[in-house]
Amino acid sequence: MKIVIITGGSRGLGRSAALQCASRGMGVVLTYNSHPAGAEAAVAEIEKAGGKAAALALDVGKSASFSVFRDQVTETLGRVWGRKNFDYLVNNAGYGLFEPITTVSEAQFDGLFNVHLKGPFFLTQTLLPLMADGGAILNLTSATTRVATAGVAPYASFKGGLEVLTRYMAKEFGERGIRANSIAPGAIRTELGGGLNDEFEAMLSAQTALGRVGEPDDVGRVVASLLSEESAWINAQNVEVGGGYII
Repeated sequence: MKIVIITGGSRGLGRSAALQCASRGMGVVLTYNSHPAGAEAAVAEIEKAGGKAAALALDVGKSASFSVFRDQVTETLGRVWGRKNFDYLVNNAGYGLFEPITTVSEAQFDGLFNVHLKGPFFLTQTLLPLMADGGAILNLTSATTRVATAGVAPYASFKGGLEVLTRYMAKEFGERGIRANSIAPGAIRTELGGGLNDEFEAMLSAQTALGRVGEPDDVGRVVASLLSEESAWINAQNVEVGGGYII
């Protein structure tokens, strides 16, 4: 059984990815920060369907906690799966902020940086010794790195940095057979940034070639697919999953 670690797996895209990966026979370690009930519900749903999963607390914005988290991962892998390593890492955890450049505070800037770029960098570094050769890393970026959307400059900038970092991961980890790719969701119906009201959803749907906003499972299925053996020759790529958003 392949085992995947998914950060931010208690809701939204991370939860969908966890359920989709489990439905394909993967063991799942999902993390949560402020929503433990959602994480436990996701674990229960996976177990009810016959899969194996575990939930661990993690604040991706606090890199000083990563060594403790690594120890918890090691304990969990041994207890639940009888293994000392895992196969896949999905850097998904994040949050949104809508604020023009002129009013973004340094604290807001630093918070987004810590979660969306520094966190994935050092979490990957910390967990890499536990990753099996031939594994895969998948980073969640954003279509806002391609389409400039007023009000999300720091978020998009750090997601752009994560997209570049993905290619460097592929370059440096290739000798171990570890692939690294990124997924850039378009407009998706999640709680990120406060969710969608009817007017905003109608605007985004009109800007998307397929005429609707995406659902979490539209992205979750791609996560599971890119981790699978069928995608073993896809490496160092950024795949936009947006239904043709602003093309």
